[in-house]
Amino acid sequence: MTNTDHPIALYGFLRPRPERKDEVRRILSSFVEPTRREPGNLQYHLHEHEDGRFFLYEVWRSQEDLDRHNATPPLRAFLENLSTFLEEAPEGYFDTMLSPYPDTEPAPA
Repeated sequence: MTNTDHPIALYGFLRPRPERKDEVRRILSSFVEPTRREPGNLQYHLHEHEDGRFFLYEVWRSQEDLDRHNATPPLRAFLENLSTFLEEAPEGYFDTMLSPYPDTEPAPA
C-alpha cells in the first residue's frame, strides 16, 4: 500500500539471461546518474549480487515523481523488452516508507 505523504521505496532483483548479462549491466548502470538527477529522486542504487542477479533500490519523494521517472523513454524501452533481457520475472517490492526520511533540504545557516 502506498500513499503520497511519505517517500516511496522500490526494490528488487533482476536475473539477466546469461548471454545478455553484460548488456543488462550496461543498461542498468546507464540509468544511475541520470535518475539521481531527476526531481524527486532521493536514492537510486544498483548492486550486483554474487549469484549474478542485479539488485535495485530506489526511494522517491512521491508517487508522482516515481510515475514521471517510469515514463522516461530509456526506462520505457527497457521495460517494454524486459522478457528478452531476463530469465524470469523481476522479484520486486513497492512500499511506502514508515521510517522518517532525512530532510533533503540544506540546513539553515
